[in-house]
Amino acid sequence: SLQDLYVYISEHEHFTDFNVSSALFWQKRDLVYGDWTSGENADGCYEHYGEVDISQSVQQNGSIYIHVYFTKSGFHPDPRQKNLYRRLATVHTSRMINKYKRRRFQKTKNLLTGETEADPEMIKRAEDYGPVEVISHWHPNLTINMVDDHTPWVKGSVPPPLDQYVKFDAISGDYYPILYFNDYWNLQKDYFPINETLQRLPFRLSFCPLSLWRWQLYAAQSTKSPWNFLGEDLYEQSDEEQDSVKVALLETNPYLLALTIVVSIVHSIFEFLAFKNDIQFWNSRQSLEGLSVRSVFFGVFQSLVVLLYILDNETNFVVQVSVFIGLLIDLWKITKVMDVRLDRENKVAGVFPRVTFKDKSTYIESSTKVYDDMAFRYLSWILFPLLGCYAVYSLLYLEHKGWYSWVLSMLYGFLLTFGFITMTPQLFINYKLKSVAHLPWRMLTYKALNTFIDDLFAFVIKMPMMYRIGCLRDGMAW
Repeated sequence: SLQDLYVYISEHEHFTDFNVSSALFWQKRDLVYGDWTSGENADGCYEHYGEVDISQSVQQNGSIYIHVYFTKSGFHPDPRQKNLYRRLATVHTSRMINKYKRRRFQKTKNLLTGETEADPEMIKRAEDYGPVEVISHWHPNLTINMVDDHTPWVKGSVPPPLDQYVKFDAISGDYYPILYFNDYWNLQKDYFPINETLQRLPFRLSFCPLSLWRWQLYAAQSTKSPWNFLGEDLYEQSDEEQDSVKVALLETNPYLLALTIVVSIVHSIFEFLAFKNDIQFWNSRQSLEGLSVRSVFFGVFQSLVVLLYILDNETNFVVQVSVFIGLLIDLWKITKVMDVRLDRENKVAGVFPRVTFKDKSTYIESSTKVYDDMAFRYLSWILFPLLGCYAVYSLLYLEHKGWYSWVLSMLYGFLLTFGFITMTPQLFINYKLKSVAHLPWRMLTYKALNTFIDDLFAFVIKMPMMYRIGCLRDGMAW
């Protein structure tokens, strides 16, 4: 079957300007349906490059659309040309080809002097448009795929997400050739903003046949859930995370890629086993002899600071979930190392029951409490002066978004720098008791193995720089 291709570029979602010659971007005649051997590279693909003139409206965040028409050879897509137009001989699809993306401005400054090293132009835009600005972006590449498919689809039986691309004729019940705009390999980093400095936009358009199974893969990967419970921010983060997968597939050595996949699976298994054994250890523990209770409280504080810090900064969603689960387990441990009760007689503000903590008898009656108090007393002589010095340094020489951000980054930076010192109370107790039999060795083993895997992921997964340094520090500490 011979067919003609017409591609129009317009600022209107519904296209009618067939007589405007400047709107016709590409015309290709006598293409053969299902032809995999023609073209410059003998793969059935054709390519056209040009520059698209844009108006002031598009420069100022307006939309721009591509309209693609395929007709049987000799026909025309304009319905007004009665002798050359046939409805059943024309298939049409369109889409917006610019993409709206959020640009975030992290407004930081020195909290004492109010000075900042940020670009003055960016500061002005942040003042005019707010900390989050929606900007139209452009990618210079797009592929039009025609699916080489002879499946006898029936209306209502096409599985999702394919059903949104298969168009049936209301009278005959037949379906039109399937057109698919393929931008799967367009990386987010290659998009650039459209602004007043651009008069023309470069555009490379390709046409290629596509097999049914590859189309199913692309459609499944590109489809986003209509149940947007988690907001657009998560979808933007998902696009960036998919980019890392695409870059890995495009640029990574196949053997290294296979190793990364295996290591990812092993990391997930170790993470689950570490959580599982940690819960089992504390749940079955009858005596607290040899265990530092104050280290458990400090662990809750440390996990809370880490969680608040990564929520205040852009971090991979998987990292957020892992830290949150760790915090819940640390909070649950408090109920295992201390007697936690609700005092309903002495209420807070006369409304809320007061939470009271009391050391368990197995902890009081053993020598562990004496050694634990002694270790933390010695530790405070070192930690508190270091914390004061680091707070002054952070305030004087670093920029922050605000006082809340300063407290978080100061505490987190301090924990990264000197957090390994908090291991010393447990080491002190081990030394005094001349035993390590009381420690959760299975959990510690899985944590140690995962720490070295985290060092590998620290260079792959998106996370704040300080959290990345923390992963490397944990590896050296182990």
